[in-house]
Amino acid sequence: MMNMKPTRSMLASAVLVALAMGAAPVAAQEAEAPAATEEQRPTTLSGLTVTAQKREEQLQDVPVAVTALDEQLLQDTGIRDIKDLQVLVPGLTVTSTQNEAITTARIRGIGTVGDNVGLESSVGVVIDGVYRSRNSVGFGDLGELERIEVLKGPQGTVFGKNTSAGVINVVTRRPSYTQSAEAEVTAGNYGAMGVAGYYNDALSDNAAFSVYAAKRKRDGWMDVVTGKGPRTETEDYDQNYHLLRGQLLLEPTDNVDVTFIADYTSREENCCTAVQLVTGGTAPVINALGGGNAIAIPADPFARVAYSNRSTEQDIKDKGISMQVDWESPWFGGATLTSITASRDWQSINGLDFDFTTADLLYREADADESFSGFENFSQEFRLTGASDSVDWMVGLFYSDEDLTRNDSYRIGADYEPYLSTLVGSQVLGGLAQQLAPFDIDVDMSNPALFMSQVSGQPFGSNFAGLGAHDRYKQDARSLGLFTNNTWHATDALDLTLGLRYTTEKKELSSVYSNPNGSVGCGSVLANPAGRVAAALMARGVPITSLPPELQAQILGAVAPQVAGYMCLPWANALHNGRVTDQDREEKEWSGTVKAAYRWNEHVMTYASAARGYKAGGFNLDRVQSSNGLSSGGSGITPVDDTSFPGEFVDSFELGAKTTWADGNLLLNATLFHQTYEDFQLNSFLGTSFVVRSIPEVVSQGVDAELMWQPAAVDGLMLQGGLMYADTTYADDIPGADFAPGGQLYKLPGNQASFAPEWSGTASATYEWGFGADLVGRFNIGAKYMSDYNTGSDLDDEKHQDAFTVFNARLGFGAADRSWMVELWGQNIFDEDYVQVGFDGPLQAIGSPEPGDPMNTYNAFLGAPAMYGVTFRMRY
Repeated sequence: MMNMKPTRSMLASAVLVALAMGAAPVAAQEAEAPAATEEQRPTTLSGLTVTAQKREEQLQDVPVAVTALDEQLLQDTGIRDIKDLQVLVPGLTVTSTQNEAITTARIRGIGTVGDNVGLESSVGVVIDGVYRSRNSVGFGDLGELERIEVLKGPQGTVFGKNTSAGVINVVTRRPSYTQSAEAEVTAGNYGAMGVAGYYNDALSDNAAFSVYAAKRKRDGWMDVVTGKGPRTETEDYDQNYHLLRGQLLLEPTDNVDVTFIADYTSREENCCTAVQLVTGGTAPVINALGGGNAIAIPADPFARVAYSNRSTEQDIKDKGISMQVDWESPWFGGATLTSITASRDWQSINGLDFDFTTADLLYREADADESFSGFENFSQEFRLTGASDSVDWMVGLFYSDEDLTRNDSYRIGADYEPYLSTLVGSQVLGGLAQQLAPFDIDVDMSNPALFMSQVSGQPFGSNFAGLGAHDRYKQDARSLGLFTNNTWHATDALDLTLGLRYTTEKKELSSVYSNPNGSVGCGSVLANPAGRVAAALMARGVPITSLPPELQAQILGAVAPQVAGYMCLPWANALHNGRVTDQDREEKEWSGTVKAAYRWNEHVMTYASAARGYKAGGFNLDRVQSSNGLSSGGSGITPVDDTSFPGEFVDSFELGAKTTWADGNLLLNATLFHQTYEDFQLNSFLGTSFVVRSIPEVVSQGVDAELMWQPAAVDGLMLQGGLMYADTTYADDIPGADFAPGGQLYKLPGNQASFAPEWSGTASATYEWGFGADLVGRFNIGAKYMSDYNTGSDLDDEKHQDAFTVFNARLGFGAADRSWMVELWGQNIFDEDYVQVGFDGPLQAIGSPEPGDPMNTYNAFLGAPAMYGVTFRMRY
């Protein structure tokens, strides 16, 4: 495990000691011990409370588009992490790709696209007041929940860290002074077993604590063909993790409370293989090299059979501590000073079979030296919140210091060189044959591998082997934000809100690139690519020197770059070997919001808001090469030193209405929104590498409506639902070779963004009834609908996902006092088949980007199949 830097530990300790000393004079005052109380659920929906503006307010009074989900609904629908959450929130999608450490949340079609940890999240995740560095860091069992709030649109003047698309605010259950214990045991299909326990107690009249622990295991739901190995695991997407979380609440006086939280999570699993959506013309070569049955022929993705000869083992560790102090201080006129100090350490080690076949082409070992991503974070937030008769005000400061470490590698398997030599040699020779046919010159196409060996100057089969690339990245990111959010109650009906934020972001990146071996062939062809090609042609009896000079130039100009390009893909490009680069960037930006809310009567409130949001720029933590050594250049083999990309901005406008009916038991809210993003950060996998592109403009506009209703005529019935229409499109004009006709991203201009369904809807119905002397039954069914959308960042037609609906259900019965309950549950109960993310088959998408190219293979990460089981709960 990695240790925190001494300087960071000293800083954290100093802040904790200073806060404790600041609270000491108050703690010395005599005060009565707080009485033990149970949190009361609102008798009507109009009493629902949220903290979207960092103060407790009724949901219907907050001029923010927010979905509020309470503890009981989260339990009814089996929500354990942010990925499960999407079934309850219209407009929210959450996907995972190469491993569970790469998880991305999107709201209104907007999120950080791609698998590069150098990109910050457009949708922030905040757990108990602590911002998590990336969505994947917040992925896992969340424990005993009090509520989750999903805030839509930019949030920067309330939460500590800037986000450009929204915030998922998770609030876990605080300790109370009443002794209680809860336990659950779960069993399900795919061999699922889980146990969890929660204990809460008072230590004294002014101290209480709680402990939550969970252990969950499950077999994999993807069958794996391992071919020649060395992989032995024949299943994937299994589950094996455990979690421990403890909280300590201290209330030394009536106006001071301190909460300490510590947590630790460990996951040791196998994830994630991919299946073929389309099997292209490269499959016969793959199949021959893999010993037969090396790839799905034909493609049958929902047979849930993957092909992988290399391990996908993953080892994820997440741990942290935090301290929150709330002090209602007489020094500030009764305002509350809040301090949240946190230190977190997250690490991920992941094996990967890059080619997703049993041919031994490219892979990554599950070894910390070769495959590691880790964050060490220290954060400090101060907020001073107060109110007068006419103004609710807040000022705050947020500081974070984030150290990011990434070790990245590509291992080149024994089948790599024969595959490229055979496949690319065939392409080159086929093209030559067409060019030379008018001159009655024949090209011997019987041995393309020999031709490629002649081009590289190395014997067949010896060009590439072993560790092809071994790179190390270290980034230090420091962020400081000053923010304020203030509401003036201009009249009894009119509220005006002004929020403002000033942010400085500074990032420093050191990158070290090396090719321990596997660069010989690339180095040889780079020495004189045209000469190498000419010599190989002469060796095959093609008298190229006797041809007219213009034809020689035409042939060599077409063939030499193609050969060099395939021999010098990023992981095998000798030009990267030994490179050391240092980059830094600093951004200083203003953002903010203006809102006006008018309460027409006790039933209807409307509001209008305008906001400027911002997300920091950064660096592409990957090998980048182009035609001219610039990130904006086209395909090529020249290494790029400047891998930076600018910050992402959004101008957001909303018109909303929050209405309350049926004596507070029916809430109907709707929001019209229009968001224009500038320099939208897009990270796309193009078959051989990840590239980060800044899209000049992305527009997301539409309407978001939500309903909550507990009908008085049917006691025990609760209905909840939402519908969102979001038209999210890229700009019509995007400069750059990738976006020009025939470029790899040529479909983006003017089209619907990836992962952005136009329509999405949620519905949930819960019914509870009593029977017998002291028994109760409870039933919940929920559904999430999404219209069709594209799951690939390059919008290839093969990655299109048709409209689909996922249903979850739960039926329970038990004691009316909740001392025990048995629940039967199911997720995706109708076994809906759908794709999470589609992508180009690595090294297997070598044709043109036109639809239906017969050479191209397309792969996908699938959504989970039907899961069902039984849970037994006990409560004391």
